[in-house]
Amino acid sequence: MNQSTSAQTPKLHEVFGQHFRIGAAVNPRTLVSQRELLAQHFNSVTAENEMKFERLHPAEDRYTFEEADRLMEFAKANKMAVRGHTLVWHNQTSDWVFDNGSGGLVDRDTLLARMKAHIETVVGRYKGQIYAWDVVNEAVSDSVEEQLRPSKWLDIIGDDFIAKAFEYAHAADPDALLFYNDYNESVPAKREKIYALVKSLKENGVPIHGVGLQAHWNLTHPTLDDIRAAIDRYASLGLQLHITEMDVSVFAFEDRRTDLTAPTTEMMQLQEERYGEMFQLFREYSDVLTCVTFWGAADDFTWLDGFPVRGRKNWPLLFDTKHQPKGSYYKVISQPEEALEG
Repeated sequence: MNQSTSAQTPKLHEVFGQHFRIGAAVNPRTLVSQRELLAQHFNSVTAENEMKFERLHPAEDRYTFEEADRLMEFAKANKMAVRGHTLVWHNQTSDWVFDNGSGGLVDRDTLLARMKAHIETVVGRYKGQIYAWDVVNEAVSDSVEEQLRPSKWLDIIGDDFIAKAFEYAHAADPDALLFYNDYNESVPAKREKIYALVKSLKENGVPIHGVGLQAHWNLTHPTLDDIRAAIDRYASLGLQLHITEMDVSVFAFEDRRTDLTAPTTEMMQLQEERYGEMFQLFREYSDVLTCVTFWGAADDFTWLDGFPVRGRKNWPLLFDTKHQPKGSYYKVISQPEEALEG
């Protein structure tokens, strides 16, 4: 990162200090390679993978906290808040969790006990240090025929596995904010299913404090109107909202190209416009939207490299591959307050 540019670049977290926290997902590699960028611009971090079940708890009698602890040390040294991600998910969960030891699946009581022990240990370890947890991740189905995604959690425990996870997390750290987190959260059909789930949890006294909008968006989808409608819908439940995994892919869903070695001028212009519109919208809702986290910090490392098209580079973030601010960064920080009035 160029020192002279760095010294003159407004810090993202200071620009939005009166509105919401600005976060980034990190991993062992970027905690080193992007250390200066992270320390300058972000005041919240999320573990990209290192706090997921399979990383922390690979065997029933063994926890591996080394990388998660390293992230916590980095955050503490740089006065950053930490979002925990994630406690219960259908993916990246160790196989032993569902195994009865005889080649079959465990029963409901055994799986609940394993969930409870995991949550107590993990949330308890970081009690008072992690201010918010994505307790349950991606439990709502994308299929129009079903409400909840098929999973071993659902198959073995039943649909109350979600409520149980929140109850266990709240007992382990009563002061932590607890979120339900999902993607395609602004697609109207799925939005309504997420809304119904969270509404039901709240009405049944489950300790849930917020909805996490992953915000894996692109240059055209979802529309700004759909994003606004989703924010309004979730906010009507009286809960906090977090943008939890934001990036803006330069490729539309149907674009399968792999030949670009750099984004086109048109892509960058459209990305600038999108980021500008989105952050103007976010500021309008800063009474309920209390954190915006990017799924990464700079284009040199993004999960979208190779996904969903193998071998393809993407450029979805505010900083380029050399950690320099892009046009999207300047568009984001230049939104005038007066444009938000009325």
